[in-house]
Amino acid sequence: MIGYAIIDIGGKQLRVEPGRFYDVRHFTQNLNTWGSDARISTSRVLLIRNGSEISIGSPWLANAVVKGRFLHSCFGSKLIIKKIFPKRKTRRTRGYRENIIRFAIDSIQFSCQNANNC
Repeated sequence: MIGYAIIDIGGKQLRVEPGRFYDVRHFTQNLNTWGSDARISTSRVLLIRNGSEISIGSPWLANAVVKGRFLHSCFGSKLIIKKIFPKRKTRRTRGYRENIIRFAIDSIQFSCQNANNC
């Protein structure tokens, strides 16, 4: 049983575990063409912990794959931007919500072929 893995996804490093879901921004531009419940896999695995054994990649682990699926796209919390113009005595308030992709991790697979690099 794999404990957890640290992956590089969407410009961030996430600690992921099988059976959990995560939110990430800037994942992909064409989620609408893939649709929800599409399968994904990433080989950009930085670290895997299995019990008391820790395998660290430089920069990524070879023969390590994290598989999951898209659940749906959603919006993040609303960000409010306030701008004050003191000389004109006016204020401007604007806000936006960022697109977020929610995905679930199904499995973490790691096959160690060389005993010296595990």
